[in-house]
Amino acid sequence: MITAGLSFFVGCANHPCREPRAPELDHTVKKEADKNAVGAPVSGAAGSIAAGSDAAAPAHVRIYKPDGSRQCEKRLGVPVDVMERELAGFVIHAREKRKDGLMHIQVCGSPSGMINLYEIDLTFLIQAEQRGYKRWED
Repeated sequence: MITAGLSFFVGCANHPCREPRAPELDHTVKKEADKNAVGAPVSGAAGSIAAGSDAAAPAHVRIYKPDGSRQCEKRLGVPVDVMERELAGFVIHAREKRKDGLMHIQVCGSPSGMINLYEIDLTFLIQAEQRGYKRWED
């Protein structure tokens, strides 16, 4: 039943719903810098990720690992400085404890979503992944 004076809008009436409206909104396409950042260490001006960065300075990447804390438990997760010991020999530029930003089921005993996040040189990424860390994507 349509009432006089009311307008009904149908989403995606002008174009397919799954197409981004502008190229900058398309998150499915990796940026060129991301393609260069994956893999082995890069060196020299051609491998520099940040525009205008020093060619001798390695690029940084952020990695994370869940701290092991569980909902409804009094025991806290592994502190950032304790977990950092697993990264012995790595150059760590920053560290922090934070939420992973994902939705989690709210049931006692399930993961809390807290992670330990570290900023390291890109040259250590593969070794960190072998130790159970994952790359943090903003």
